Amino acid sequence: MTMQYLIPEPKTKEIVFEKVLSTDDSATLVEFKELSAKRKAVEESVNRTSNVTDAKNRGLTSPCEQDLNKLGAYIPLLFNLVHYADKIKKVSDLKIRWSSGLISQTIIQRKCPKFFQVDNLMFELGMVLFIHAVKLRERAMELVTTDIKKSVAHYREASGVFNHLSHELLPSLQSSLPPGKLPELTPSLCSSLSLLCLAEGQAVTTKSAEAGGKSESLLSKLHYGITQMLSEASALLSSRANGEFKDLSSRFLEYVSTMRALHELKSQKHLAKMLESEDRVGEAIGVLRRALAAARKSVPSKD
Repeated sequence: MTMQYLIPEPKTKEIVFEKVLSTDDSATLVEFKELSAKRKAVEESVNRTSNVTDAKNRGLTSPCEQDLNKLGAYIPLLFNLVHYADKIKKVSDLKIRWSSGLISQTIIQRKCPKFFQVDNLMFELGMVLFIHAVKLRERAMELVTTDIKKSVAHYREASGVFNHLSHELLPSLQSSLPPGKLPELTPSLCSSLSLLCLAEGQAVTTKSAEAGGKSESLLSKLHYGITQMLSEASALLSSRANGEFKDLSSRFLEYVSTMRALHELKSQKHLAKMLESEDRVGEAIGVLRRALAAARKSVPSKD
């Protein structure tokens, strides 16, 4: 069984674009209303406030597929709005409000999360793209048992979105954000999530290779590759700037470290089997002992 961890989603408040943006063009007003409708569908999706499945989404059996469909309808319109933002007049603050799903929270805080307001359309775009990547990863997890190729493709696509956030969109947005409050929009976290998705995709491929009876040498190298990616992800998380997402969920951090330890142990196990097949039993035992010792240090002691 492959390790899995669902990234908690942020929550949001309603935006009615035609009320906060001004235009004398009736066609543009219609576009604002369409944007608000698509945004409302995304809002209800992330807030889990609607059980109604519209006709367009009725053929999609997975709730995750439905969420991706809603995001796919909203994101192009949002990109277009961002592109023409300088030509649009605001009649009031945009009041773009999001909470964080990745900070440590009490039960009460989960039910009544704290929202942060940033009147910048790039803030909205960043949060929506983050959720899009999270949903791609979630869909990849769903497909693991039914379609390995599609699962790996979704993991890689999610990795690409996180990478785009980290390197293209987020650096210029940092000065507008409340410091340390929204880890979802920090470049280092998105870089680590990009690596995590690549590692998870390779874990799916490796599991398939194990089932296919590939050589111990190849399997050891595949698991080692996963370990290297997760080590880099852990390094990014531990080297974050002072005050940057200091309250990051311990469950998320433990998932990354435990997964890294697991694949390091598996890599060494396959190496030991290879050595055993070459009658190098003593070396194989030494490899396993060192691997177990390293795993005990890496895995969190608490449940």
